[in-house]
Amino acid sequence: MSVRTKICGLSTEETVATAVRYGADYIGFVFFEKSPRSVTPEKAAMLIRQIPDHVQKMGVFVDPDNNLLERALASGLTGFQLHGHETAERIASIRETFPKVKIWKALSIANSQDLAQAPHYRGLADRLLYDARTDGVLPGGMGRRFDWRLLKEYKHPLPWALSGGLDANNIAQAVAITGAELVDISSGVETSPGIKDMDKIAQFLQAVRLL
Repeated sequence: MSVRTKICGLSTEETVATAVRYGADYIGFVFFEKSPRSVTPEKAAMLIRQIPDHVQKMGVFVDPDNNLLERALASGLTGFQLHGHETAERIASIRETFPKVKIWKALSIANSQDLAQAPHYRGLADRLLYDARTDGVLPGGMGRRFDWRLLKEYKHPLPWALSGGLDANNIAQAVAITGAELVDISSGVETSPGIKDMDKIAQFLQAVRLL
């Protein structure tokens, strides 16, 4: 099984180049000022210019307004990852306003009951992202993981990706348990919040390639 990869929260030319060099399928840019990984649309545009067309460029947002989405889209994004409390109605509105943009909806998972929200996004989102529930201001990128066994027998209503607490050492176990075909990492390739490590990016992408 070929597992695709997304490296999220990049903010420097060097880390973007490393992710591209080692085969990342998606690169994510965070547009949320409270995050240590946040970039401006102008900074994202500069970084996206060095990314080849075959690599998808995702913008990560938390309850964004259309003005921010428009400015970020102009940087060269190919998709929106919605990581806040966006309702089904709001996502429908975003899809109507930006019909050519792929939309991912992140779901915060702590127990099996949290998966009950997944079917609500059928026909609205193109993909669900299962991430660990957090208690603070930041909705993701905290290095936390949920019980992967929750996904073992789950019938997914949409294409999906796995996130939360992944790193080069546990990715094989995570994929074996969940059957994930797309994995998303941020803090697992950092030395401290927001500071990406090129060696960790390379090690993670190489570990996925061996699956």
